[in-house]
Amino acid sequence: MDVEDVLGTTGPGGGAGAVLGSVTLPGARRSVATARRFVRDVLDGLPGLDDVVLAVSETVANAVTHTASGLEGGLVTVVVAAVPGAVRLEVADDGASGARPYVKDDPGAETGRGMRIVQSLAARWGYRADGTRTVVWAEFPAPDAWVRDRER
Repeated sequence: MDVEDVLGTTGPGGGAGAVLGSVTLPGARRSVATARRFVRDVLDGLPGLDDVVLAVSETVANAVTHTASGLEGGLVTVVVAAVPGAVRLEVADDGASGARPYVKDDPGAETGRGMRIVQSLAARWGYRADGTRTVVWAEFPAPDAWVRDRER
C-alpha cells in the first residue's frame, strides 16, 4: 500500500487526508510493539491516543496471525493520517485468500476479540481490498485544531 492511497480514499471512512507517518514492518509478533511505539510517536499529544494505540496493536496482531503477512517474508504497513475531524489509522496486510476482517458474534469468546475492540474504540472502521492485500482502517475523533496543526 502506498501512503498516497490514504490521500485518495473516498467513500465511507474516506476523504482527503494528510499522511502523518507510515511504516512497513516484518510480519512478526515483535512488530506489534514496534507499531504501538510508532503510533505513540506520530500522535504524541493527541487526546484519546491510547485508543489508537490499542487499535493498532489489535490490527497488526490480526494481520500477523490471520493473513499471509505472518508467513516468511510477509509485511504489514501502518499509515497514520489526519482527516477532517479525525485521525485515521490504516493497517495493510498481505491478504488472507479472500477472507476479510469481521467482528465475531460471540463477545465472550476466548479468541477473536480484536475487531470487536477496534469497533468499540473507533468512531467508525472498515476495510478495503488493495489488490491481494487487505487494508483495515479506523477513524478516531480528534480536535480540529490538533488535526489542522498536523496537516501542515
